Amino acid sequence: MKDVKNIKEVINFDVPIYGIKEQFKFPYKELKKLKPDLLHVPHYNVPIFYKGDMVVTIHDLTHLVCSEFFGSKLKILYAKIMMKIAIKKAKFILTVSESTKRDIIRYFKVPEDKIKVTYLGVKDEIKRKEKSEIDYLYEKFSIPRDKKLLMYVGNLKPHKNLERLLVAFSKLKDNKECSLLLVGKAFENYNVLEDREKELDISANVIHTGIVTEDELVDLYNLVDLFVFPSLYEGFGLPIIEAMACGTKVVSSNSSSLPEVGGESIEYFDSKNIEDIANIIEKELAKEDTEVEINSRMDWAKNFNWKKTSKEVKDVFALYKKQ
Repeated sequence: MKDVKNIKEVINFDVPIYGIKEQFKFPYKELKKLKPDLLHVPHYNVPIFYKGDMVVTIHDLTHLVCSEFFGSKLKILYAKIMMKIAIKKAKFILTVSESTKRDIIRYFKVPEDKIKVTYLGVKDEIKRKEKSEIDYLYEKFSIPRDKKLLMYVGNLKPHKNLERLLVAFSKLKDNKECSLLLVGKAFENYNVLEDREKELDISANVIHTGIVTEDELVDLYNLVDLFVFPSLYEGFGLPIIEAMACGTKVVSSNSSSLPEVGGESIEYFDSKNIEDIANIIEKELAKEDTEVEINSRMDWAKNFNWKKTSKEVKDVFALYKKQ
């Protein structure tokens, strides 16, 4: 909190998310004393007993759009009920892409003018770096210097589509000359994917970095030859823009919000077609990157920044005041 300005008061609220406890232990009394004109809830799990005006941010409808991946019908039901409550209580709904806006309208019949799109942003620290600044990564993560490097950032949730990426990687003609870096907390434990990688005969060419620091993540974006984002559904897809801000070549799924976010400076594949994923990866790895293309990606990423997001959110608050 030390870098956040103009905070007058902090109400501590530490309860596990997505459950009954967060509703009954929400600091209703403390909030009431502050008499806020408007409460902004940055997720759909709004405090259902709060009587004041609110704006809610709904980032995605993963539980509904990709319900086949959530074994628990209770989780799907909870998400649907909470979204309905959030939408009913909110004066305005913020969301992070036109794609998610369309999903909200489709699933909940919400008037279009009640939903405002405010794209996410990229931190200023996420930028292109000199090779000398990132050379340490080879030793730290045992990355070979003589191979093409691909990278995936994310988790193991089924809609992230990692299984198809692994199979596509195994089908690359020169996959022995490539290394695939799997980055994130989900890959802290190598045993999670060990058997599958052995089946595909790619174990020697897959590197699990585990969780990394923010600085290391930026450096890894700069190090790799290609960033791959195979997700079946995303409300926004922030890693795409982060990679582009570093000038890195990106290939992505053509699903949901991703073409909207990635624009025309990256290549897309059919997220459910393994052959297409492999072909697009091979095509992009074989292409020589140019400064014009690198600058084009970085210029596109500049469209997404937190100052712009902040202004757009404030504009929505201003609309509330006019009501």
